[in-house]
Amino acid sequence: MTNTSKSTSLKGVFFALAAALAVSSVYIFSKAALNEIHIVQFGFYWFGLGIIWNLIYIFIFEKQRKLKTVTKRSWWILLLIATLETLATLLFFMAIKTVENPAAVSFLANINPLFVTTLGIFLLHERFNTYEFVGMVITLSGALMISYRGDSSMRQFFISGTEYVWLSGIIFSFSNIIAKKNIDKLDPSFLAMARILMLFGLSLAVLLYIGLPFAIPVSAFKNVAIGSVLGPFLTALLGYISMKYIEVSKASIVRSVRSLFVLAGAFLYFGLFPTKIQIVGGLLTMAGVVFISLGKLRMNHHHCYSLIKD
Repeated sequence: MTNTSKSTSLKGVFFALAAALAVSSVYIFSKAALNEIHIVQFGFYWFGLGIIWNLIYIFIFEKQRKLKTVTKRSWWILLLIATLETLATLLFFMAIKTVENPAAVSFLANINPLFVTTLGIFLLHERFNTYEFVGMVITLSGALMISYRGDSSMRQFFISGTEYVWLSGIIFSFSNIIAKKNIDKLDPSFLAMARILMLFGLSLAVLLYIGLPFAIPVSAFKNVAIGSVLGPFLTALLGYISMKYIEVSKASIVRSVRSLFVLAGAFLYFGLFPTKIQIVGGLLTMAGVVFISLGKLRMNHHHCYSLIKD
């Protein structure tokens, strides 16, 4: 590896780590805000501020010029993806509100690559190798350990709220598969904005319908403001930048340390620490992400070698 390629790779790792740190803030600051206010009030302010940050991003990088190239069919695809991601995001924040420790949610969210890989195999007929299979098994085992309540009754097998993470992961995976097939036609900033607009509109409608006040505690607003900048806005920006320097699979491995940041943040911010079985399960999900990502990297390298050989 040349000095230039090493420097490029280090830049990618740095931005991927920064993205992991930024996204970990979502778990901490959203949990802090949701401890004080209703989830609908939270959604109104979180996604309302998200619209502002994303508009700033769109106009700074002149993404609005690409609107002219969006076809009628692409608008329908955009609506479908936004609808799926709206439902998945609602389930995610329901999990954050319900599960006591946000670190458990973060560890469990590592099942998303498992669902994406599985759907890719069945819907896109993608191939998978031993590394990915081992990673999927490890991730699933870890996820079950995190979710396990410790009760012999099947009615209480899962910790309350973890089912939202599972459902959110499945829906997000369908959204990712559709986005993957149409990413050349839709700019990621449009996907992000469509989802946020839909979530904001839904939050506003429900807020008015059930008659909740717009006024919230200043402390809750501070947590929402900080989290909405670091999460929906900065995470996406840093993630896209990292992918300019390193492969998506490598970035995924680096970003898996997000769970450790959330673990530390939950302890410092709330004084919460997962159970031993949740920590073991969480580390397994992280290892699973690494194996799945290594499998994809191995497959990509074999594909590139075949092209060169041919």
